[in-house]
Amino acid sequence: MQDLTDADLIREYKSSGGMDHLAALYQRYMNLVYGVCLRYFDEAASKDAVMQIFEELIVKLQQHEVQNFKSWLHVLARNHCLMKLRSMKMKEGRQVSLEDRPLMENEEIAHHENGFSLEDNLQAMEKCMERLPEEQQKSVQLFYIQEKSYREVAVLTGYEMKKVKSYIQNGKRNLKICMEQHA
Repeated sequence: MQDLTDADLIREYKSSGGMDHLAALYQRYMNLVYGVCLRYFDEAASKDAVMQIFEELIVKLQQHEVQNFKSWLHVLARNHCLMKLRSMKMKEGRQVSLEDRPLMENEEIAHHENGFSLEDNLQAMEKCMERLPEEQQKSVQLFYIQEKSYREVAVLTGYEMKKVKSYIQNGKRNLKICMEQHA
């Protein structure tokens, strides 16, 4: 199954319901999910969250049309962690505010805020990505979605390092503006 693309594995899982296809797909990104969870929890809680996210995935992947699985899964994992934190804080009797969120997180994709679902946000983000100038689109895609460094983006695109940083910064700003207009 290693020679199948993410889209192939999703298609096979949706048509057959075969957990082996979903497991093979999830295995590719389990370290990414674990890394996201570590931003919010200790190691033990992060390992538990990785398994809980897989259980969520069983249902949610059947319900949604996913174009970019890695990005979608990253947001799913982050939202899972935020919801878990929120429920833990509610049990403790604390009110949760946006300031309680870790500073490392991007705020470009809201999580079930303003009545928009995660899938709506992802679709809006994809449309906004398509509207970016090509240089910004490539740079943002490589840097944020494929998690390449500035240097790697420069090598892969042939752009100068200063240009790469500029394209990423401007692309991020333009995405944020576009997403706010869709909210």
